[in-house]
Amino acid sequence: MDEVSKPDNVFETMKKLIADKLEVDEGKITMEASFRQDLGADSLDTYELVYAIEEEMGISIPDEKANEFETVRDAYEYIKSQQK
Repeated sequence: MDEVSKPDNVFETMKKLIADKLEVDEGKITMEASFRQDLGADSLDTYELVYAIEEEMGISIPDEKANEFETVRDAYEYIKSQQK
C-alpha cells in the first residue's frame, strides 16, 4: 500500500490497472489518452476500472465523479486529490 501512495507511482499503478482491465498495451496509455476513444472503454469497462482503482489505491470514487473521467489525466488528478 505504501508503494502506491508515492506520487511517482500513481500513474504507473494506473497504467497497470488500465492495461489489465481494458486489455490494451501500456504504451498506449498516456495522460492525454481518452478512455473511450483511445483505449476503447465502454461504460462497463469504466466501472470495473474505477472499482479496481478504488481497491488498489484505497480511495473512494463517487459514480458521478467517475462519469466525468474522459482522459487518464482526469482520473489521475482526482486520485491525487484524494491522497492528500
